[in-house]
Amino acid sequence: MAVAQSSLVGEFKNFILKGNVLDLAVAVILGGAFAKIVESFIKDVITPAILVPVFKATGAKDVESIIVGDGIKLGLFMSAIINFIVVGLVMFFVVKAYETAKRKMSRQEAMAEAATDPAIASQQELVSAINRLNTTVAQKI
Repeated sequence: MAVAQSSLVGEFKNFILKGNVLDLAVAVILGGAFAKIVESFIKDVITPAILVPVFKATGAKDVESIIVGDGIKLGLFMSAIINFIVVGLVMFFVVKAYETAKRKMSRQEAMAEAATDPAIASQQELVSAINRLNTTVAQKI
């Protein structure tokens, strides 16, 4: 049972560490924040800007305050924009930290591959020395 769990955990780790998953998550989060900007623009700026003149032209005063509220709400719209900027900044730092960790992990893997067995390293040095000796002897003959 432990082997199946470790395999599942390993597969999940590989899935999460793929760049495509992170890109998709960032896109979904930023898309949701941008949708709030659009929603606020329509609800708090466009709708009151269109309905207030219409209600004034028809002479309806009570309906205007019920449907439109207090008029154009630029503060709510600006709040949605600031929220989007903050979310974008946080996502930037998350992606930057992810890329740094990914680079660090790949460097550690490269160092682990480079750190070979001392016996193999000494064998390679011995073969290199024998080859140099052979070329030196061949040149003197």
